[in-house]
Amino acid sequence: MVVLLTGASGFIGSHLVDALLAAGHEVVSVSRKAAGDARVRHVPGDFTKDVDPAVWQPRLVGVDVVINAVGIIRERGAQTFELIHERAPCALFSACAQAGVKMVLQVSALGADSAASSRYHLSKKRADDFLAQLPVHSVIVQPSLVFGPGGTSARLFTTLASLPLTGLPGGGQRVQPVYIDDLVAAMVAILESPPPRGTRVALVGPKAMTFRCFLSVLRRAMGMGKGLYFPVPMPLMRVAATIAQTLPGSILDRETLDMLERGNTADAGAITHLLGHPPRDVMQFIPSGKRHYLRQSAQLNWLLPMLRVSIALVWIVTGIVSFGLYPVEESYVLLARVGITGWLAPLMLYGAAMMDFVFGVATLLMKRRRLLWLAQIAVILFYTAIISWRLPEFWLHPYGPLLKNLPMLAAIWLLLEMEKR
Repeated sequence: MVVLLTGASGFIGSHLVDALLAAGHEVVSVSRKAAGDARVRHVPGDFTKDVDPAVWQPRLVGVDVVINAVGIIRERGAQTFELIHERAPCALFSACAQAGVKMVLQVSALGADSAASSRYHLSKKRADDFLAQLPVHSVIVQPSLVFGPGGTSARLFTTLASLPLTGLPGGGQRVQPVYIDDLVAAMVAILESPPPRGTRVALVGPKAMTFRCFLSVLRRAMGMGKGLYFPVPMPLMRVAATIAQTLPGSILDRETLDMLERGNTADAGAITHLLGHPPRDVMQFIPSGKRHYLRQSAQLNWLLPMLRVSIALVWIVTGIVSFGLYPVEESYVLLARVGITGWLAPLMLYGAAMMDFVFGVATLLMKRRRLLWLAQIAVILFYTAIISWRLPEFWLHPYGPLLKNLPMLAAIWLLLEMEKR
């Protein structure tokens, strides 16, 4: 069959491409930019703009099945829940009904039902309901939390599982994560043997578990010891989510917290029937051969930011101390010993203090920091060279002010290298 797939560059969509091609189907990808995959035919499309069925009609010529796998977890700019989850998909679904497409497979979400309250779930539900009433054979799949290599949720959960101490939302929320390979295999099975029109299929893991149990199992699968957890009252979690949603790249916000608080479970009978066997257990999510790599990757996800914040604080505090918390006259004495006197002394003292402070703030706020790391390395090497030349006794100081430059340089170099990836 010819399958038109939206969201082919996304996590679920990219795995669907591989599964569909392996099953012998022809894939037509719709996205703003060509995916660069020679195995599929690319058709330009933009879910932030394509809200008229007439725009979709030409793209459906010769298409047998449409799979909509487009979705966002957070709104950014023009990418809103209303456009991405509702208006553009509804335009596509209307065009499918008019073009006589054999089947539409909608990737929705577990929780997009009559009890939905989050804007994410409500936008998905409105598109699902619209599709279900159209004169076209439709199937709506509702995945639970989806785990797999390269997935945003997998990165989040393995990072949380690797923490030495983890705060969890109070209430014992239950989840039922499904592995990405089982999800796409079930969807391909639906194409080959479609259930009745309007069927909604929950695609979940084999059993429900508490969020704490999920993280504990992932921790064991990564070869780590027992973790320590403590409950965080929901009012405090909501405050944390409000703050986190202002940070770039954060997956935690009020919407995701509300969805987690509600829970994410269903009967695994449907996916078991589609696969012909129970879906993969959480303990099997992480292959033993990748255990070491995933453990290190998960730990670096929080160790590197912690290291960056520590370096930022060193620069910021150094700048503040140099502005006057340390006696200015004593600073001038040190400057005089390296040959800096007169009007140049305050210029160098306050100029260096300002530079240190700016380095610290930039370390926290800049997204691309390669040049910043190189500048910091150069400044530390310059400071070390001047002091070694004019004040060599500092190498023998009991507090080791110059020796401490060595781990500082090593830490900055580590961030320089790791952030290239």
